[in-house]
Amino acid sequence: MPTPSLILVPARFKTGKLYTPVATTSGGVVLGASGDFNVTRATTATRVNASGLIEVVASGIPRLDYYTSGGTAGCPALLVEPSAANGILNSQDTATSWLLGANLTSGYTDVIGVSGNNLTVAVSGSGIGSAAGRLARFGNNVALASGSTYTISFLIKKTGTHTIGSYFGLITGAASGEIGAGFNVSGSFSSGSIFNTAGVTSRIRRVERFGTDVFRCSETFTMTASGTLTAFILGPTVSTTSDANSAVGTQIAFAAPQIELGAIPTSFIPTTTAAVTRNADVISVTGAVSGCIGQTEGTIYAEVDYRNLGAAVSIITLQTASYTIGAVRVDTNTLNQIRVQIRDALGSGRLDATFTDTSLSTGINKIAVGYSSNASGVVFALNGSIVATTTVGASFGTLGANRVYLGTRETSASNDLFFNNRIRAAALYTTRLTNAELAALTTP
Repeated sequence: MPTPSLILVPARFKTGKLYTPVATTSGGVVLGASGDFNVTRATTATRVNASGLIEVVASGIPRLDYYTSGGTAGCPALLVEPSAANGILNSQDTATSWLLGANLTSGYTDVIGVSGNNLTVAVSGSGIGSAAGRLARFGNNVALASGSTYTISFLIKKTGTHTIGSYFGLITGAASGEIGAGFNVSGSFSSGSIFNTAGVTSRIRRVERFGTDVFRCSETFTMTASGTLTAFILGPTVSTTSDANSAVGTQIAFAAPQIELGAIPTSFIPTTTAAVTRNADVISVTGAVSGCIGQTEGTIYAEVDYRNLGAAVSIITLQTASYTIGAVRVDTNTLNQIRVQIRDALGSGRLDATFTDTSLSTGINKIAVGYSSNASGVVFALNGSIVATTTVGASFGTLGANRVYLGTRETSASNDLFFNNRIRAAALYTTRLTNAELAALTTP
């Protein structure tokens, strides 16, 4: 199999750089400045480290995230996320500026690196809808726009035998009312609506394992009118559809509450007394990398950890200054299907193919796309199989592409389709590999 012209296996980095091996004339690979990716993120951000703990990463540092399904630390993968803001205050420590109900007691506990508040029911007969049975943060004042979609998330840690916890949000304004849900993290996960009087629709709940006895619970909803989220409340409950506190002596811990714009819960954004914004991860290399890009034929390979489903996102893009001409783009659509687009430098020849018979599944996926302007056409391989082909060439001339973007593409902000997932490896070839080579390259 030919040697790739550029390889990315996330491992070596410094501020503003992600080091990438490039091919040598002798057939080997070395670290070279021409293939090093620039990393732009002008804020801190969090990741899951090799010990399975959430930790803060400095601005400009690529996030090599070790999260894997099942809550254990696995191989590092490049986390690429859009800009997001958390409007829940004092999220990094729910014992500070949060009000504890009289029928609960609390104590500190570590929740995979985040300060957690372990709640114990001391007196029965209350619920998280009453002052006595809840842990509450008032004065969040998060503006919610009509027609926009938001996601609430938080961590639950089992600290005893009890497995059910719930949240409650108070919304004022035109969408005035309450929203809340319960989550059972016993293993056979379940959830249910508790409060449902606010102006919201399209509610979707999830439970993900994030560590030993640690789970991220989240709910996505769309506003039917504008409003303001003021109070945000957490507490142990007897079921996923009741706000009543569980039995005396039961306990469960909460940490890392978050509300953000969008349908996907992203990495934790710690806050204290004000909302905090995490800037987008922009990972790119430009200029001298043009020799690593196949301009009339080539192959793109990517190994991705695909967790956040149902969004139109970009996996990898080869392009000029514009993503609309001189570009090869590998994206997904809202149906989790692969889309490959090839556009020549003049924009006159275009292949715009949506491979609707090919869907990504949750977990690790190996993807390879071979493209050519001649009759060998475009071929797509996924996890060891050739799954889609075109019977004619893409009919483009020389792309003129001189930059590579990982997990996004260079466009206006409205078209930056950030991957919102993890990239474990990527490679470029300046030739179009054979179908057999594409299948072998993607074999699990």
